[in-house]
Amino acid sequence: MIPFNLPPYLGLETEYIARAIQNRKLCGDGSFTFQCSELLEAQTNVKKALLTTSCTHALEIAAILCDIQHGDEVIMPSYTFVSTANAFALRGANIVFVDIRPDTMNINEQLIETAITKNTKAIVPVHIAGVSCEMDTILDIADRYNLTIVEDAAQGIGATYKGIPLGTMGIGSFSFHETKNISCGEGGALLLKDETYISRAEIIREKGTNRSSLFRGEVDKYSWHDIGSSYLPSELNAAYLLAQLENVEHINQNRINTWKFYNQSLCSLVSDGHIEIMTVPKECKHNGHMFWLKVKDLDERTNFINFLKENNVYGVFHYVPLHSSVAGLKFGRFNGEDVYTTKESERLVRLPLYYDMQKADREQVVSVVKKFYSQGA
Repeated sequence: MIPFNLPPYLGLETEYIARAIQNRKLCGDGSFTFQCSELLEAQTNVKKALLTTSCTHALEIAAILCDIQHGDEVIMPSYTFVSTANAFALRGANIVFVDIRPDTMNINEQLIETAITKNTKAIVPVHIAGVSCEMDTILDIADRYNLTIVEDAAQGIGATYKGIPLGTMGIGSFSFHETKNISCGEGGALLLKDETYISRAEIIREKGTNRSSLFRGEVDKYSWHDIGSSYLPSELNAAYLLAQLENVEHINQNRINTWKFYNQSLCSLVSDGHIEIMTVPKECKHNGHMFWLKVKDLDERTNFINFLKENNVYGVFHYVPLHSSVAGLKFGRFNGEDVYTTKESERLVRLPLYYDMQKADREQVVSVVKKFYSQGA
């Protein structure tokens, strides 16, 4: 079976983990954590990058930094992972879902303004597949209505919008889950371009204490200052992550090569009208995080995925729209008409794509996809 995903492994990870063990400091904010943070800051040009235990937790910190209160509203797409909404629902926010663009599966920037009310506090663009949302429009809306932007760039490390790294146009978040380009199993990062957030973010991340100030010698003891939780990853996670952050361009390019192979190899199925494939707007540079295609409808997708598995290829569908879920109905509402979110999500299939995918494997994936349609699907 050709797997859908394999977490990247370069070899240095084992050496770095051994060093972390030898350092006899395994809790958070050791030397490997600081090296990761410094690398992220250099790569993204933000004022502060704070490692977290997950992108989920980075978003939770962001929601606290936005001062989300019960009854506030937060605008986001329904086509996203549950963490995007959970982070704000946990603070008592009402989630306002808007429709997506079918070309990128990102939030439709033209529908955001009509969803704004006097209770709106933030906009949360989600950069699906490392392809940026149309950020000029979103930034303009946020500026005119004095709203905070929180970027869910879980899939976006190394990707850019008009040359600007994703996750750096608002309060940003990355994921280092094992399904992402850069991985340490479970992990994430909070990205802060606005230095006024840094002090409070450090406190929230350290269980609500000013422990980080103690380590810098700014205070002689630390104490409880704010709400917070334990959002620090282990040094073992950071050691594993560092080896990959040092090679992020290499890993991304390797994935992009597979993406390009799929894109070129499947163009005949596109021209014949069997499938649609990913669109990358000219102002966006993606990172090869995923390759998705769209089939005719839900029934064809079910048959297609089953056919892939029968032929030893593990393809998957992506998100089930949040607004139609039990929690989505409880904590949110859909603003306007669901023209594309449900329909397009039911057509989408992700093909296997991971670092160091062998040529024979990706050729086999393409062969099986073409075989499905050659049989008159």
